[in-house]
Amino acid sequence: MSSDAAAQNRSAMRALEVFEAFRTARRPLPLSELAQRTGIPVSTCHGVMRALETQGWLYYVNARDAYPTRRLWDTADEIRAHDPVVRRLEPALAALRDETDETVVVGARQGGSVTYLLVLEGRQAIRYSARAGERKPLHSSSIGKALLGELAPDALDAWLREHPLERITANTITSAKRLRADLDAGRRRGWFATCGENVADVMAVSAALRGFGAPLGVAVAGPVHRMQGREAATAKRLLACLRRLEVGEGG
Repeated sequence: MSSDAAAQNRSAMRALEVFEAFRTARRPLPLSELAQRTGIPVSTCHGVMRALETQGWLYYVNARDAYPTRRLWDTADEIRAHDPVVRRLEPALAALRDETDETVVVGARQGGSVTYLLVLEGRQAIRYSARAGERKPLHSSSIGKALLGELAPDALDAWLREHPLERITANTITSAKRLRADLDAGRRRGWFATCGENVADVMAVSAALRGFGAPLGVAVAGPVHRMQGREAATAKRLLACLRRLEVGEGG
């Protein structure tokens, strides 16, 4: 990437970094703290804040502390309402969440990672929590395995040559031979699983969802102590839901 392209990329990300800082702080912030949280130089951060204020994205609650306006909420809500994938999947997957009493996640492959598109968290106090937009490694996440399982053997071999299998937890599969065997087992039974491979105390079952443009993966995830022993029954419910969606029912 050229220096000009890198500078443009940083500039495009700075407003998002500002909003992310407000999300994690959960309160109004002064310029100095906002610059510290984002790692943006104070003078540059001041310019970003000024531009956001001028366009109606930020307001000052007092002489020094700023906070996002409801314009961000309204814009995000309108975008979400017209998401072509989420709008079709959410009702059926919300029902799956309620049936299993665990978190349901939809993800798509973006380069070498999975990007979460929709997260419907379970309602139990102890549950798997995540956010849309999070990225997870393909080899250690249940959705990632479902998407790798869709690859032809030569495409999978090429992917394995180009991507080292980084250890995320003590349970992560870091051997290409073991990962191939795990994917083969998933294909045979029709669903894939992780047990503490991406998050140490989380188990998930997943499968691919076809017919919605780019290949998608859907997972049901929860604490190992609650999921273990129920994975086959949970996967049966997951697969039934996905098949209904693929034939146009329940969407």
